[in-house]
Amino acid sequence: MDTTFRAPFASVCRSFSEIYARAALLCGCSGKGGAGRSGSGTLRDNTPQVLTPQASGTVVYGNDYIDIDASHTEEGYFMVKYKGDNEKVKLRMAGPGGEEYYYLLSDSGEYETFPLPCGSGDYQVQILENITGDNYAIACSADLQVSVGDELRPFLYPNQYVNFSPDSQAVAKGKELAENTYSELDVITNVYHYVIGEITYDEEKARNVAYGYLPVIDETLSSGKGICFDYAALMSAMLRSQGIPTKLEIGYAGEAYHAWISTYIAEIGWVDKIIEFDGTSWVLMDPTLGANNDRASVAAYIGDGSKYMVKYSY
Repeated sequence: MDTTFRAPFASVCRSFSEIYARAALLCGCSGKGGAGRSGSGTLRDNTPQVLTPQASGTVVYGNDYIDIDASHTEEGYFMVKYKGDNEKVKLRMAGPGGEEYYYLLSDSGEYETFPLPCGSGDYQVQILENITGDNYAIACSADLQVSVGDELRPFLYPNQYVNFSPDSQAVAKGKELAENTYSELDVITNVYHYVIGEITYDEEKARNVAYGYLPVIDETLSSGKGICFDYAALMSAMLRSQGIPTKLEIGYAGEAYHAWISTYIAEIGWVDKIIEFDGTSWVLMDPTLGANNDRASVAAYIGDGSKYMVKYSY
């Protein structure tokens, strides 16, 4: 992904299309109504915990038509508002380890939120405006010295890719799915089974996914259809709104470009790329590949999980 989401998502979703048409994977745990009392025996509080990004204006870089608000980098995010009239504008972020992230900016004149997924360190943020063809010029640049107070915070806030609010339908559904649970694992189990059972893979959308496509989480929920990016964003939003840190991961499953999630369980730490539950532990959490497929077909793409290569976390 050298610029932003475009054809790669269409190609991965097309390459998986035969898998999604098959029978649903049978996981070794209950689906709805509680995943078993794996916690302390005390019901978990399922009140949504939706963190709201703020552009406080205490630390701002920019010019007459670009604002880069870095007031809350300790929380693991920054915000950008583009007020110009260029129709193709990108944000480039370079992380402390040399990682490069690219986003498309909207021209809505509203702030958009972007995570600082690499933790503490020096970041460079550049706003790039299209000149002609594939050529861009730097319209604004800022160097951010970031000290994140809690490395999990970037994966609890909404952002441009995992975009939700307290009023989102996905938040309400997450609360419903977390009712009568005893642990974070119970919540993850219920959310996972809901997503793989209720959201159908959208082959037509995969064939026609637009350049710069962004998931609309409540639309995925209401339509019951989506592609890999939608599956991962919806599950991330529901889990984050329940206070469970969740990464939306972008990378490769074998040779196919793909999106999946990793989630954090306090007793275990980061659990990556889950797709099935054996009654004791989660392995390979991928809500897209968990939906409507058989185990042999999944194994051809993911093997023992070593075929997954993360490029970006959001």
